[in-house]
Amino acid sequence: MSIFKNVNNNKNIIFSLAKQNFKNRYLGSQLGILWAFIQPTIMIGIYWFVFEVGFKSLPVNDYPFLLWFIAGIIPWFYFSEAVSSATTCIIENTHLVKKIVFPIFILPVISICSSLFVHLFFIIVTLFLFLGLGYGADLYYLQITYYLVFMLVMVSALAYITSALMIFLKDTGQIVAMILQFGFWLTPIIWTIDMLPQKYEVFIKLNPMFYIVDGYRDSFINKVWFWEKPFLTFYNLVILILLIFIGAWIFKRLKPHFADLL
Repeated sequence: MSIFKNVNNNKNIIFSLAKQNFKNRYLGSQLGILWAFIQPTIMIGIYWFVFEVGFKSLPVNDYPFLLWFIAGIIPWFYFSEAVSSATTCIIENTHLVKKIVFPIFILPVISICSSLFVHLFFIIVTLFLFLGLGYGADLYYLQITYYLVFMLVMVSALAYITSALMIFLKDTGQIVAMILQFGFWLTPIIWTIDMLPQKYEVFIKLNPMFYIVDGYRDSFINKVWFWEKPFLTFYNLVILILLIFIGAWIFKRLKPHFADLL
C-alpha cells in the first residue's frame, strides 16, 4: 500500500518525467520520437508479409490475418518494451537514486508510463483499422481498458522485481531479454492455441500474457467478456496479486542498498 500511495502522491512528477524520458530515448536522431512508432510498424509489416503473403495465412475467425495479428502483437510490443526499459531504470537514473529526497519507488513506473504513449497510439490505430475495414464499433472495445490496466499492474510488479535485482545481478538484463524472446514464441501471437494438442493447452494458458493477448482479441474479434472465462480470469488475478506482493517485498528489502552499490 505504501508503494501505491507513493505513486499516487507523485503522479504529476511521474507524468512529467515519463514525457521527458520518452523524448530523451530518441534525442539526437533525425526523426526523433517518430522512431518509437516507425519500428513497431516495420515489424508488423515484416510479419504480415512473411505470414500472409509468404505463407498464405488464411483469415482467422473470419477476420483478415492482418487484423487478427495486430490485435495480438500490440500488447506484446508494450509488455516487452516496458519490462525491458523498466529493468534498467534504476541504473540509468543513478543521480536520482542518490538523492535522499527523491522517491525511488516511482522510477519503474516512469519507464512503464513512458512506453505507454506508443501503446495507446497503436490501440487507436487498431480501432481505426477495424472500423475502416467495415467492422463496426461495439461495447466489447471498452474491455480493452480492463486488459490494459491488468497489464499495467502486472508490468509494474515485474518491474519492481527486475529493476531491484539488476542492481545486485548485472546479468538480469540479459536474462530478461532471453525470457522475452522465448515468451514471444510461446505466446499465441502469430499462431493459434488450436494448433497444439489439447494436453499442452493448459501449460500455455499458465502464461499471463496469453490471458492479455487473448483478451485483446476477445475485445476486437471474438466478442467475449472476461467474466465469461471465470477460471482463467480468477487464475490470472491470483497470479497478479502474488506478483504485486513479491515485487513490493523484494523492492522494499533491497532499496536501502541501492545507493551503496551504484
